[in-house]
Amino acid sequence: MIYLIFQFLDAHRDTHFHYVPVVNLLRYLTFRTGLSFVTGYIVAVGMGSRFIRWMRTKQGKGQPIRTDGIERHLLEKKGTPTMGGFMILAGLMVATLLWADLTNVYVWVVLLVTAAYGGLGFMDDYEKVTKQTVAGVSSRMKLLVQFLVAGVAVYLIIRFGQKMPEAAVRTSVAFPVFKEALLNLGWFYIVFGMVFIGGFSNAVNLTDGLDGLAIVPVMIAAAAFGFIAYIVGNLKFADYLQVHPVPGAGEMAIICGALMGAGLGFLWYNAPPAKIFMGDTGSLALGGALGTMAVVAKHEIVLVIIGGLFVAETLSVMIQVGYFKRTGKRVFLMAPIHHHFEKLGWAESTVVIRFWIVSILLALAGLATLKLR
Repeated sequence: MIYLIFQFLDAHRDTHFHYVPVVNLLRYLTFRTGLSFVTGYIVAVGMGSRFIRWMRTKQGKGQPIRTDGIERHLLEKKGTPTMGGFMILAGLMVATLLWADLTNVYVWVVLLVTAAYGGLGFMDDYEKVTKQTVAGVSSRMKLLVQFLVAGVAVYLIIRFGQKMPEAAVRTSVAFPVFKEALLNLGWFYIVFGMVFIGGFSNAVNLTDGLDGLAIVPVMIAAAAFGFIAYIVGNLKFADYLQVHPVPGAGEMAIICGALMGAGLGFLWYNAPPAKIFMGDTGSLALGGALGTMAVVAKHEIVLVIIGGLFVAETLSVMIQVGYFKRTGKRVFLMAPIHHHFEKLGWAESTVVIRFWIVSILLALAGLATLKLR
C-alpha cells in the first residue's frame, strides 16, 4: 500500500518530491525487500506472546500428538498450542501489502494461494484440536482443494501475467544447466502446476514434525528464490546468466523477504522447546507460496533442488507406505525420515540442525545452476 501511494505521488510529482532521498529509495526493489523483511519480523514477534496465550486458552489440550510416534514427544510436546502459522501469515501479508507493487498480478496470485492454503490448513488444525485427533480434514478433500486453487493460480499466471520476450516460456518447463531447453506443455501446463504447487505444499507439511525443522529450510528456500526472482525479473541480469526472463517476477523478492522476516519472528517462539507449533495453517500455506513463486519464475525444477529436504521427506513417506503395502515390512524405522533418525537415537536438536545444514547446501546447489550450463 505504501509503495502504491508512492507510485501515485511519483506519477503526479512536482520537482521537490522527486529529489527527496529517503522516499526515492522506494524505487529500488532491494530496499523494499529489506523493509518487507523487517516488517514481517516485527509483526510476527509483536503478536507472538499474546497470540500464544490466547491460543492456550482456546485450545486447551493443544495439538494432539501421535501415540504411535516418538515416545518422548507425548511428554515433551503435549499441550503445546498449534496454528502458529497465523503469526507467519500475518507478517507475510502485512509486509507484502505495504511494500510490494500491488498492480503486479503475480503478487496477488501468490497471496491468493497462500491465503487459500492457510485457510485449508486452519480447517485441518481446527478439526484436530477440537476433536483431539491426528486425522483432521481427509487427505482426499485437502488434495481436491489444493489442486483446484493451484489450477486457478496457474491459469491466472498464464492468462494475465506480464508479456514475456519468449511467449512459449509461459506454458513451458525450463531446465537448469540446459538453459535453452524448454518443454512446452501448452495448456496441460495447468495440470503440471496443480500437481507441483499442491505437491510442494504437502512436502513442507510432512517436514513440519520437530521444533524449528520446517521453518528454517522454508526461510532458506525463500532467500534463494528471492535472489532468483530478482535475477529473472531483470532483463540485463537474466540475459547475462542466460536464464529466461520473466518481467514482473522481481516483485516475488518482496514476498520472499516478508516470508523470511515473519519466519524469523516465528522461530523466536518455535525454537526448542517450542511454545507454539506452526500447524498445517503455516506449513500448507508456505509450501504453496514457494511452489507458486517457482511457477512464476519458471524455476520449478530448481525449487526441487533447493527444497530437496522437503522432497526427501515426501519420498521417505511414499517409499515407506508403498513398501509396507507390498511386503508388510518397513524401509525406515519411522517416516517421515526425520523420525527415522530420532529412532536411531539422534537428539531432536541434532536432527534439526543437521537438516538445516543440508538445506543450506541444497540452496547453494540450486543457485549454482544459474551459472552452470
